[in-house]
Amino acid sequence: MEKKEFYLLHSDVCKTLANPKRQEILDCLRKEDKTVNELVKKTGISQANLSQHLSILRSKGIVSTRRKGIHVFYSISNIKIIQAFDLISEVLQDSLSTQSKTVKSAINRNK
Repeated sequence: MEKKEFYLLHSDVCKTLANPKRQEILDCLRKEDKTVNELVKKTGISQANLSQHLSILRSKGIVSTRRKGIHVFYSISNIKIIQAFDLISEVLQDSLSTQSKTVKSAINRNK
């Protein structure tokens, strides 16, 4: 695989994860599998919209399903997705902390 092909695939996964509703879905699935109904209750996303997002996540291999009786349970396909989610959250937290310190420093200089 050439680097350009890799970058396209990487970008595709990142675009899939860049949606706030999909991030919320992944966060809900981090500890346990859930059905669509459970996800609707937990997120407040309409069932139709949630199903669309789950379909996209499934087609990209980010979530997987298993059937138990009449219920279909969704789960994270690879724990590294949650590790990446958490790492990005840490980067965001660091960035916001730095911004906050910069603002506080600027305010204190003007006093």
